[in-house]
Amino acid sequence: MKRRHFLGYLAGTAAAACAPASKRSAAGESRRERPNIVFVLADDLGYGDLGCYGQKRIKTPSIDKMAAEGIRFTDHYAGSTVCAPSRCVLMTGLHTGHCLVRSNKEVKPMGQMPLKPETVTVAESLKEAGYATGLVGKWGLGGPGSTGVPNRQGFDYFFGYLCQRHAHNYYPEFLFRNTDRIPLPGNKVDNSRKDGAGMAVERGQYAYDLCAEEAIKFVERNKDRPFFLYFSPTIPHANNEAGNKGMEVPSLGDYADLDWPEPQKGHAAMISRLDADVGRLLAKLQELGLDERTLVFFTSDNGPHREGGVDPNFNDSNGPLRGIKRSLYDGGIRVPMIARWPGKIRPGTETDHISAFWDFLPTACEAAGIRPPENLDGSSYLPTLLGDEARQKKHEYLYWRYYGTRAVRMGKWKAVGQPRGGRFELYDLEADLGESKNVAADNPQIVARMKRIMEAAHVDSSDFK
Repeated sequence: MKRRHFLGYLAGTAAAACAPASKRSAAGESRRERPNIVFVLADDLGYGDLGCYGQKRIKTPSIDKMAAEGIRFTDHYAGSTVCAPSRCVLMTGLHTGHCLVRSNKEVKPMGQMPLKPETVTVAESLKEAGYATGLVGKWGLGGPGSTGVPNRQGFDYFFGYLCQRHAHNYYPEFLFRNTDRIPLPGNKVDNSRKDGAGMAVERGQYAYDLCAEEAIKFVERNKDRPFFLYFSPTIPHANNEAGNKGMEVPSLGDYADLDWPEPQKGHAAMISRLDADVGRLLAKLQELGLDERTLVFFTSDNGPHREGGVDPNFNDSNGPLRGIKRSLYDGGIRVPMIARWPGKIRPGTETDHISAFWDFLPTACEAAGIRPPENLDGSSYLPTLLGDEARQKKHEYLYWRYYGTRAVRMGKWKAVGQPRGGRFELYDLEADLGESKNVAADNPQIVARMKRIMEAAHVDSSDFK
């Protein structure tokens, strides 16, 4: 047990011992009613890629139905504009001014910069509260043998990719189950053969499909106890491996005969494939009688990409927003976010509550009835989920840094730039959602405040200079 959790455990134990019998009984009842938590994190899915967020041509009926049965956030933000730091923020409740991993920093021979032994993750918090914890899909926060592997960061079970670079291949020669390599026979690349998109032809087991099955099996195995499932598929990320770039998917489905570029067909088919499996997962919860006892989230780790031959403008993947992946304009960091909890979340709800990935850890802890770790940047948005707006704590600001650029969202204002020298941009998102008109010159007091926030929110890291 890590120090922050140990102190919280002691405090909680003491409080329970001193509580009247009726309150101790109520606490026990609350523990029995703790919801299962499922968090689905798409990879490079844009704000405009879903029907419920305005997409017109890519079909996402299951996720659209989930939004109709739950709550849709309009102002929710990822932890970063690229994979590893965004996922670090999600797991730790700390934004990129304070978290450990702040870019996609590679570690050879396989993996990215690992989380440290003392890191406290949402999985660890829920595990110590009695939850079964599972991660299926892409990790990216520690390679084989490192301190960051999921089984050392609170996950009882892991299946998928440890390394993000490895995850670029949808037909890998192996995946990991916990710390063991699991061979995938037949997954060999034939670079002498190319398909219509110029990709090397591959045959074998599509890793995403294996992960989708594992996610459902995890639910089945743990149906009789509270569980936390972090389902982190690689769809619709491109394959960026040298000599085999493209949008790898076994079937183009409904898009095969359209007069679209092949990469766009593959991109759309990947999203619809993910949508179908979200539907299967929700159906499995209903089949097992877990529907009303399970809080399900769906979101994306950052904005849409321009990789594997995909043009994000073709299907308006960032919707009304400016920018894509690797940008701190809203198109790179504002993401779709949907939550569903039948009987608790009012169907068809929409909220403009300003929230971000660093809010998930405290939200999960509050839903589970446990105290979150101390000194987080996030705050629970459970009151918003439950329609209790009077109790909802609001952020003074949200903060990001990606290499030399910083960004702050404060109410209707959004700043992008540097607090000391260089270009500094300010946008009024209420009047200019697409961040097209820089109004910094007209609002010197707001600019000064934003620069102070950028300085105060950031603690230097020797690992990311």
